[in-house]
Amino acid sequence: MSTSPFLDNSNMKKVILFAVAALTIVSMSSCKKNNTLTAAEQAEGWELLFNGVDLTGWRDFNGDSLTNGWTVVDGCIQASGEGADASGYIVTDRKFSNFELQWDWKLTHGGNSGMLYHVLENPTFAVPYVTGPEYQLIDNEGWEEVNAPEKLEEWQKLGVDYAMHLPDYSQMDVNPQGEWNTSKIVFDNGHVEHWLNGKKILEFEAWTDEWFELKASGKWANAPEYGLAHKGVICLQDHGDPASFRNIKIKELPRKGEGNTVSLFNGKDLTGWEPFGDGKWYVENGCLATENGDNLEYGYLGTREYYKDFDLTVEFNQISDGNSGLFFHSFIEGFNHVHGWQCEVAPKGNDTGGIYESYGRGWLVQIPDEKENILKEHEWNTLRLRVEGDHVQTWLNGEPMIDINDEKIGAVSGRIMLQIHDGNNIKVIWRNMNLTVL
Repeated sequence: MSTSPFLDNSNMKKVILFAVAALTIVSMSSCKKNNTLTAAEQAEGWELLFNGVDLTGWRDFNGDSLTNGWTVVDGCIQASGEGADASGYIVTDRKFSNFELQWDWKLTHGGNSGMLYHVLENPTFAVPYVTGPEYQLIDNEGWEEVNAPEKLEEWQKLGVDYAMHLPDYSQMDVNPQGEWNTSKIVFDNGHVEHWLNGKKILEFEAWTDEWFELKASGKWANAPEYGLAHKGVICLQDHGDPASFRNIKIKELPRKGEGNTVSLFNGKDLTGWEPFGDGKWYVENGCLATENGDNLEYGYLGTREYYKDFDLTVEFNQISDGNSGLFFHSFIEGFNHVHGWQCEVAPKGNDTGGIYESYGRGWLVQIPDEKENILKEHEWNTLRLRVEGDHVQTWLNGEPMIDINDEKIGAVSGRIMLQIHDGNNIKVIWRNMNLTVL
């Protein structure tokens, strides 16, 4: 009876060794090294936000360097656990608008952390979460064990859009505490998704009427600038617990809506606007009327949306006094402190169409004296304001008023606001407020 050569011990060993080597090669080829991108990922537009070696591209929130204990250990960004609610945040140098953001994370027992986006930096904002939405990272069960008898609210648990939207718990597939998990945020021109370990757990639309109602009804009712920015830095949180992050990558998505023209005022009510400070705001004969409040202090009526590059045309009539203004790239602090830039609207001789910076440098440019007569007092005027990057231009009744470039203006976005100056007997009415997105 013949014997197959494959049953020979020597040949069998060769076959086994060959098979093991082949499996090893396949395994090595299919196992991607951490903090790297494949050629396919690069072709799709993915970029690394962490190089696996150091914290290049990251810094303190509201700072220009790293000072708060974040380190790189074994190819991972590690939060030391020395942070707290008021400190311990690091942010990207770059700002992002629309994107897919994916990362791996691991927490200690009871750990609490988070990934935030569209965060605005300004000394006025002491912490990033008053402007930037957060994908909550927390060890739910461990946190409640450590902090017993205190319990987490549903809006504080893993995967939530913090204090806003809850996930679909039936899709939550969390690895045991101490093991790596993978999360993803998709922000696509207001459409938002949260993913966990390959499953979509949450989906909503930002900046809808329902979104604003939800914002106003909970934790962010007294955080007027929360969630409004269309672009900002990405932020990692050290909330007093060690946490590890790796494979942080982002793919930017195209911006939509360029060329769209929107009407900021519908001629019927104040939908889309929010009042701040002391003023009276109402609709009168199809016009938006603004006048002094009872306390005769500053008042502002601001869009609830942020705008960056735009071409805005509006008509105004200074019924009495007329000391007002059209703010842009602005935000509110406290009761009625506005930060941003103002296209002046004021009585004749006071630079209507000039640009003024509040809480900063003051006048950036005033109009030439010979152009003061372009303003028609107590009649309808047409004001045009165009902002594109650093470039700002204004026209009054079809005549060019100013043309400047300013890096500070180009670096930010913000609300459009109508001002009522402090004083008495001021009333200005507005109509035909049409804005084209650039």
